[in-house]
Amino acid sequence: MRLFLSFNRLSFFSVLLLLSITSGAFAAGETPPNIMIVLADDMTWRDCEPYGNSEVRTPNLSKLASEGMCFDACFTSTAMCAPTRSQLYTGMWPVRNGAYPNHSAVRPGTKSIAQHFKALGYRVGLTGKTHIKPRDSFPFEYLGGKDGASDTTAIAEFVNRDKQQPYCLIVASNEPHTPWNKGDASRYPPAKLTLPPYLEDTPETRQALSRYYAEIEFLDGQVGGCLQVVEEAGQIDDTIFIFTSEQGSALPFAKWTCYDLGLKTGLIVRWPGRIKPGSRTDAMVQYVDVVPTLLEAVGADPTKIDTGRPGSPSGTNGFDGRSFLNVLLGTKSSHRELVFGAHTTRGTINASKTYPIRSVRNRSIKFIRNLSHEIPFDNANTVPGGGGGVWESWVAGSGSTKSRGEYYQRRPAEELYDLEKDPFELHNLIDAPQYAVVKRDLADELDAWMKQQGDEGVATEMLTAERQKSKRKGKR
Repeated sequence: MRLFLSFNRLSFFSVLLLLSITSGAFAAGETPPNIMIVLADDMTWRDCEPYGNSEVRTPNLSKLASEGMCFDACFTSTAMCAPTRSQLYTGMWPVRNGAYPNHSAVRPGTKSIAQHFKALGYRVGLTGKTHIKPRDSFPFEYLGGKDGASDTTAIAEFVNRDKQQPYCLIVASNEPHTPWNKGDASRYPPAKLTLPPYLEDTPETRQALSRYYAEIEFLDGQVGGCLQVVEEAGQIDDTIFIFTSEQGSALPFAKWTCYDLGLKTGLIVRWPGRIKPGSRTDAMVQYVDVVPTLLEAVGADPTKIDTGRPGSPSGTNGFDGRSFLNVLLGTKSSHRELVFGAHTTRGTINASKTYPIRSVRNRSIKFIRNLSHEIPFDNANTVPGGGGGVWESWVAGSGSTKSRGEYYQRRPAEELYDLEKDPFELHNLIDAPQYAVVKRDLADELDAWMKQQGDEGVATEMLTAERQKSKRKGKR
């Protein structure tokens, strides 16, 4: 789709009309919608009101959910920032696009949502956290703004600059990433909080959870500011508005893991007149599916897009992801049968030199491989004072608290969880005979996915340093 590389306003609307006729997505005379994506930073999917946590005050997310669709089974494939953002923006899994270790770059020639939507005549911008490189692969109009969603002045200017041309804007917040110093933690007294089952009850855990919840409420205010910008611009009916929570928080067993608390993500989509208000879906989707979905939503054919990288599942330069537009529109209730995960500690601050993890999940069973399980699993939580001392307080305790802390650092070669019976993945069933068949089947599926992605496990891990041109210590 190179029709819009140079255009004046007349030719722009001529091609929009052509798209509406050829795609069947719009009636004659309609123009494609604007797109605004608000991206959180390290927020566990369940820690807001639309996903069942009534202790965290998130009225704006609740409002968005009441006006759109909540996805109850959306997943990123890697629970750390750079790989997650790169896969969301490129529609390709991390080993294939190259942004696999944290603070890494996609491979030369890789294209992103920025190129794809510019080619369709969109203004494409990003405000707030970047954590992507190189710029050649992500040629957004960068609006600046360290806190992203807080800079509503820049957001409003971009949205209102030229209403004759649609926009795609990513609002990338820094919240609720550590150090959890925003919001009013006094609204969340530690002693009164209900701890989820995956967290051990220590004073340090409660203090951390209080500060983390306060920053989620702060983030919710940012979402409200973005919703207000769209409303004041008179664009509610003309805008696909998306909120997604990125990977899980820095609390143990979430970020930097392949557990659901790390890989599962909140996804709420509003599109008035197209998406049924207050709807929910359990269709399994992944971040790599988002760009293909948005392309189809605006009238393009995602199967004909060149991503700049060979090796797609169809053997072309296409996406790893595929559109779930029919799920959004309510004409289909399912999408993927399996979702995949990959993690590397290579190049991650204060982490094990090499601790690769791979996972595959169907609707109810999760299979995990820890390819270097013989060594300790380390990250920012396991260094002295790291993570507010949460993990340290667990291993300094006794009984189940100490055991849970030790399991975080010392895991077996393989893990298997029945997510219907054990949603927090507390009981490893890898040796249970009744799961032998599903274990074998999932292991085969994981092997096939890794082969398709060119992922050779530990051998691939040892090549990841080339994806990091420099190590940026302390980078959020």
